[in-house]
Amino acid sequence: MTNKQTTDASVALGSVEKNGRNFIRAAQYVRMSTEHQRYSIDNQKAAIDSYAARRNMKIVRTYSDSGKSGLNIEGREGLKRLISDVEVDQVEFDAVLVFDVSRWGRFQDADEAAYYEYICKKAGKQVHYCAEQFDNDGSPISAIVKGIKRTMAGEYSRELSSKVFAGKCRLVEMGYRQGGPAGYGLRRVLVDEHGTRKCTLSRNEQKSLQTDRVILVPGPKCEIRIVNRIYRWFVEQRISEVEIARRLNAKGLTTDLDRIWTARVVHQILSNEKYIGHNVFNRSSLKLGHRRVDNAPDMWIRAEHAFEPIVSRDIFDCAQIIMKERSQLPSNEEMLADLQKLYERCGILSSIAIDNCPETLCSTAYRRRFGSLLQAYSLIGFKPARNYHYFEVNRKLSEYRPEFLLNLQAQFEETGATVSRIPKSDTLSINDEFKVRVIIARHITIAGGLSRWRFRIKERLRNSLTVIVRMNEANDVPLDYYLLPDFEFSRQQMDMSKKNSLGIDAFRYDNLELLLNMARRHTIQEAA
Repeated sequence: MTNKQTTDASVALGSVEKNGRNFIRAAQYVRMSTEHQRYSIDNQKAAIDSYAARRNMKIVRTYSDSGKSGLNIEGREGLKRLISDVEVDQVEFDAVLVFDVSRWGRFQDADEAAYYEYICKKAGKQVHYCAEQFDNDGSPISAIVKGIKRTMAGEYSRELSSKVFAGKCRLVEMGYRQGGPAGYGLRRVLVDEHGTRKCTLSRNEQKSLQTDRVILVPGPKCEIRIVNRIYRWFVEQRISEVEIARRLNAKGLTTDLDRIWTARVVHQILSNEKYIGHNVFNRSSLKLGHRRVDNAPDMWIRAEHAFEPIVSRDIFDCAQIIMKERSQLPSNEEMLADLQKLYERCGILSSIAIDNCPETLCSTAYRRRFGSLLQAYSLIGFKPARNYHYFEVNRKLSEYRPEFLLNLQAQFEETGATVSRIPKSDTLSINDEFKVRVIIARHITIAGGLSRWRFRIKERLRNSLTVIVRMNEANDVPLDYYLLPDFEFSRQQMDMSKKNSLGIDAFRYDNLELLLNMARRHTIQEAA
């Protein structure tokens, strides 16, 4: 038998021969949730190597998740790739080595951890927990201990979450800032354990010493003037948040995150108590991978006069009263009655007629309350002469596009990427390395009830990637995403169906995790 045939036979048997000995081929999975974790990935690998040497194993592949929470499998590309490789059974190893049960995951449901291990076991890939005091051999004792360990791993996260939350509440009451950007007109300053100021933190900078704390201080005078001007416009001149944002953008000003001004950003400035020096925490909660929820005011943690204010208390209180009055919208019946009166007076309805009528709310309020203007029209018996459904969908998508871009930009920045918006376009520049152009593809139904998505790529950009966001049948949420490299696609007009050629559907994804990972910054150690 030739050397090549011998090697092929060893691979087929799941072992590798070295110095006359047959080693069991194994893959290792390593994970850490933060850079400051006690057991680093290097330490895990060292312990796994020692275990493998004692058990006559040879590590042939590594799956790694660095800086990833173990609460669930989302975002853990290493574990996902391991499970996927095992399921397709195209791997060259027969065992999976993990440091301990908690590195496999701190799943809040212990059955989820067992499920992923069962997938490996079913495919003939035994999972070994190298630092545990039991052998994962399927015996009743190991099953009981492993179940307890899984439950303890999940409970550790719950206890840690409660302890961290309690610690943050105590620090807030002491006047220290807990996470998040400072906000326009303010700056974050690092102080030591004695309260002595050390330096001003720039965007994305974090404290490095556990004893250091962060406080808020007034920012540049030009920004403070803008903040106070926003309050005067809103309180004294009763200018809306939308108009305030338009004025600021017309002056060429950008927010503290170098983005355009929106009504939402203006509203945050008008409603956040940090501008009068109060430190407020727990207005919303996002714990253990659950959805973010807004908490009632009685659950907020507040420390008054924690920071130097940049807005007077009187004008701030006036702004809150105005926003509360504006938030008290009339009932559905009252809104429809006003719309009925306008219809009887004009004989026709349109968004322009509604917006120009002082007796009715704006057309946007009707859209939000009833889902669309057409729905509001139907409730009072008005039928437009033309089918405006096409225009209504386009209007919804035109409103959705900037919101999607802002959200995508924020997700890029969370990965540590540097992002800038190319003016007058739907294109983002990422790390000055490549461009991401976004196209929202409207869903249409053609004859026979078939689905189609048609769009145009107006021009090709160098070093660019086009993200096609295909909307669902209701055109209210994305269905899926296509990441099309411009060098692969020269066509300007594209017509997609539910199933396309392999050359197109090969670029289809259910989410944008791959795109975000392309922009993620890694240290040299992680890259290695």
